[in-house]
Amino acid sequence: MTFKLEEATIASIHAAYRDGSLTAVALVEAYLARIAAYDQAGPALNAFTALNPTAVAQAARLDEAFAATGAFVGPLHGIPVAVKDQAETKGIETNFGSVALKGYMPEEDATAVAKMKAAGAIILGKTTLPDFATSWFGTSSASGDTRNPYDVARDPGGSSAGTGAAISANLATVGIGEDTGGSIRLPSSFCNLVGVRVTPGLIGRSGMSPLVIFQDTAGPMGRTVTDTAILLDAIVGYDKKDPYTTAHAIAGHKQSYAAGLDAGALAGTRIGVLKEAFGSDEDPDCAAVNAVVRGAIAAMKAAGAEIMEVSLPNLMDFIIETSLYITHSRHDINTFLLSRPTMPYHSLDDIYRDGKYDKRLDLIDEIMGGPEKPTDDPNYYRKLAARDAFQRAVVGIVAEKRLDALCFPSSRVLPPTRAELDAGRWTVLSFPTNTLIAAQTWMPSICLPAGFTPDDIPVGLELVVLPYHEPDLFRLGYAFEQVTQHRRPPTSTPPL
Repeated sequence: MTFKLEEATIASIHAAYRDGSLTAVALVEAYLARIAAYDQAGPALNAFTALNPTAVAQAARLDEAFAATGAFVGPLHGIPVAVKDQAETKGIETNFGSVALKGYMPEEDATAVAKMKAAGAIILGKTTLPDFATSWFGTSSASGDTRNPYDVARDPGGSSAGTGAAISANLATVGIGEDTGGSIRLPSSFCNLVGVRVTPGLIGRSGMSPLVIFQDTAGPMGRTVTDTAILLDAIVGYDKKDPYTTAHAIAGHKQSYAAGLDAGALAGTRIGVLKEAFGSDEDPDCAAVNAVVRGAIAAMKAAGAEIMEVSLPNLMDFIIETSLYITHSRHDINTFLLSRPTMPYHSLDDIYRDGKYDKRLDLIDEIMGGPEKPTDDPNYYRKLAARDAFQRAVVGIVAEKRLDALCFPSSRVLPPTRAELDAGRWTVLSFPTNTLIAAQTWMPSICLPAGFTPDDIPVGLELVVLPYHEPDLFRLGYAFEQVTQHRRPPTSTPPL
């Protein structure tokens, strides 16, 4: 067979390994060539903050093992992965987007990274993020600005900005992001990718810097639903280092997520379209998003889904009341930093005092105005209780209408331009992203490519299901992908 690097999938790579038309070394070298051409030169996407100096050597060892045994070491054998620099990686500098932590070399891998390596993955490199994942946008004191491959004047979305840009531009096969309020799904929406937020606790977060500890989750980002399911299969599981992973035992998933994909899954399903999650058609940015998403919803209906509009009139009140960034993040980041004695800084307070952060990151200013401990906020327990009420309200809609999923645009507006962001058009707390709905109700969701505007700007559609119902996400997401096929590579990074 003739192997094609652009838009390569895990399955196509493994098929090429088996028929001898590709080696892991050749694949890694091909991705490194694209990184040199498009990330460091050309459109200068600035998606990677560090490359793995041993990636080629690791690939060579996998090639040797395959030649000797004829068997893969695991389901990710020889698959190059881009990892958000929020996850510690032994032997590769990790700075969590912060210039203050430049030079930090972790002594061990984050749990998710260790699981990928055990499954045969090759960590190709670390990808950019704003300082400590504190923004919806690709701005970092450690690495500067990351660009959107579909329009380099636009932002790729954050906080998993580098992973979004890298996977979209075919600089790696799949990627790992992290999502507290939408940091996997927003860059997936802006970069024409599939991004999955699982019920928090299915994936161990040990070795990943937190933002709101019980709301954080790592997760897969890819160009296809199948690849994200395969990647998720490799990283879920109980981890004694992370007590929140008891969620995996509660979920009780015994089968592979990838094995449950069903191209006909939309037929006979009931999909609720959340009215309040759409912006005004009088706003050009919102109108462009709405038109694409309505077209995607029409495609679901044509595939046999029953579509119904549903309403949660106090949606924004719930989102505001249940936001815990200002209450929780200072404490959670400080606790993490204090636990790493080899780091150059041990608190966000000291980093802030010394001005070692990107001054455009307004959320850091807000966080530093918050309490040292969450319980110092007199509204803390009220906000926690409001989260239960928010989840009951959303799940109540699903129950009353007998829905299989809720859907809406991941973001109400198009990816903003860098000029708009630098001019202060948006703050983090005012940006109209719908990804907070699933995040602040602890519900799993998937962002899917919904199509493009007439100007070829990608738009994402989000599906949300009940907690622990991840298999439904993949069934419905795969069926939508098969009937729409909206994924296409950016023209800024053509084949070499």
